[in-house]
Amino acid sequence: MWKIKFGSGGEDPYLYSTNNFLGRQIFEFDEKAGTHEERAQVEEARHNFYKNRYNVTPCSDLICRFQDDEEITYEKADAAMRRSINFWSALQSPHGHWPAQNAGVMFYIPPLVFCMYICGHLDKVFNKHHKREMLWYMYCHQNEDGGWGLHIQGPSMMMCTVLNYLAMRILGESADGGLDNACSKAQKWIHDHGGAVGSGSWGKTWMAILGVYEWDGCNPMPPEFWFYPSIVPLHPCKYSTNLLYFFLTKMFCYCRLTFMPMSYFYGRKFVSEITPLIKQLREEIHIIPYKDIKWSKMRHVCAKEDNYYPHGKVQRLLWDCVYYLAEPIINTWPFNKIREKAVQRAMEHIHYEDENSRYITIGCVEKPLMMLACWVEDPDGEYFKKHIPRVDDYLWVAEDGLTMQSFGSQTWDCSLTVQALFAGNINKEIAAVLKKAHEFLKMSQVRENPPNHLDHFRHISKGAWTFSDRDHGWQVSDCTAEALKCCLLLGMMRSELVGEPMKAENMYDAVNVIMSLQSPNGGVSAWEPTGAPKWLEFLNPVEFLEDLVIEYEYIECTSSSIQALNLFRKSHPGHREKEVDKFITNAANYLEDTQMADGSWYGNWGICFVYGTWFAIRGLEGAGRHYNNCEAVRRGVEFLLETQREDGGWAESYTSYGDFPQQELMGVFMRNCMSHYAAYRNIFPNWALAEYRNLVPFPSTN
Repeated sequence: MWKIKFGSGGEDPYLYSTNNFLGRQIFEFDEKAGTHEERAQVEEARHNFYKNRYNVTPCSDLICRFQDDEEITYEKADAAMRRSINFWSALQSPHGHWPAQNAGVMFYIPPLVFCMYICGHLDKVFNKHHKREMLWYMYCHQNEDGGWGLHIQGPSMMMCTVLNYLAMRILGESADGGLDNACSKAQKWIHDHGGAVGSGSWGKTWMAILGVYEWDGCNPMPPEFWFYPSIVPLHPCKYSTNLLYFFLTKMFCYCRLTFMPMSYFYGRKFVSEITPLIKQLREEIHIIPYKDIKWSKMRHVCAKEDNYYPHGKVQRLLWDCVYYLAEPIINTWPFNKIREKAVQRAMEHIHYEDENSRYITIGCVEKPLMMLACWVEDPDGEYFKKHIPRVDDYLWVAEDGLTMQSFGSQTWDCSLTVQALFAGNINKEIAAVLKKAHEFLKMSQVRENPPNHLDHFRHISKGAWTFSDRDHGWQVSDCTAEALKCCLLLGMMRSELVGEPMKAENMYDAVNVIMSLQSPNGGVSAWEPTGAPKWLEFLNPVEFLEDLVIEYEYIECTSSSIQALNLFRKSHPGHREKEVDKFITNAANYLEDTQMADGSWYGNWGICFVYGTWFAIRGLEGAGRHYNNCEAVRRGVEFLLETQREDGGWAESYTSYGDFPQQELMGVFMRNCMSHYAAYRNIFPNWALAEYRNLVPFPSTN
């Protein structure tokens, strides 16, 4: 039976942590765990999910929720006062956070399978139980037409269908095997829609690495990019050496760190060993014989299902110039010496990012790429060995199988949960729960900047919180703001109830990070400062994601930052007072300026207009702008009233119309990629119920 473990480093000499693995959550299969009834309960949940997979695609995270080992005593139930708060409190981990899935994207797990297969570690890292659950996840989320979508509720697309088909075959299924003929149905979908050459660019890259596609069919990803002088607009970072960023031209960090290892593989034209299985796959996914494919003509081919963000003529001309003019030159002597040094430079950056994320890396797309790059450099090296034990940090098991998360959402979910619980005004009764969460948040704050961060295109992180845990290392403005709010609120309570308050200097560090991410227009970005020109998005090389190249300001980040700094200035009125006041004023102006014509705001990280409007109004409220003195708030309220349903609730799906069942997807990134946030359906109802009870006068029996 699968069991979730917390804070386990084991005895692996290549696994290390800056924080004693606080917040680490991994799944292990225990042959002896659970009673017969409990194991039957898990199997029933798995099969129920499969039978209903076309009606309800996100999982309910039941395998994790079945594992509440803490006994609910009468005293604890009585103290919680409410069944909802009692239930959610009981699911708190021993570390103080609330474990929950953050996944749902269908191109996450296949590259990890490819990486382990290429490295010869597939059977070493994944046992039969891992493989069984990975296949189950693919079965459960295969569409009725045989393909897979970008996410678990999306229509079938070529890239995800090809990647999942290849993964199923590598995991042991035959070409006509799989549950309900999963493989043959997938192969038919691929052939009916033009073959694997229609995959998006990321799919082509992984296929080229695997050996079922040729590098000549990929648009260039030159590693010389890392040698360009910073005056070049496309360079990943441009900064002044005195730390004062001017006309900051920096790629979006996830784009930068995805193409970093891709450029390494492209520069080396690395191809894995061509095994008999790879030879079979070459013939299975293409509609004409592999040897007859004109690869150079495939570079711009993209299936209509994948082409969410079509490449324009200018971009195609750019890639053609690099492909036909620059690449032949750089690959001939003596210029090939530059290519060798560029590949080495890319690898140096990869090692830096690995070390400063404790080999978690920035996210699940980058993890298998960077891990494989370390193996290609040295199959027996320390770098690769340090990557292996961190694979478990990404895996999540539920009734729909085993998948790879974007990364953990420990800090984010904990911060929202604390505020939802705090809103219930029963803090003394749930003090033990709040204390554990308080300690988790205090211990999860990032304590240092990455060493020599400007030389590696990194922003400051000292004082920030990440989306997941401290080891991850990547600062996020709204995660920092929401965690800071919690620490400020809990710091107002008696220390004997919720622990000692956070030190003032640690709060000052958090404020520094938040304020460093405000743009001239008043908005707040997520990971790094903005500043790159918008026209660079026309060079977005990815067909299925939008707004990928540069960093932007976000409604949610701006709102969270206002709320946190407003609370901070009340408790620490003497610290950077004028700067904080100016920050809040400018941020509130940004929120008013970005309101849509119907009174709503666009939410970037949730679905979508109701979510964004909730954040925006809370942000304006934090700046002292409310219904009576702010037209934007009144318009926002009118939008909410006009969109309320007859049953009293609100509904919105990721397509911005129709119903919003409890288990529809609730997260989103890069405009069109949906994500499954399993904790939201517990956090927000609790929060709403508490606020309703606080604000609405009820009849009293007393």
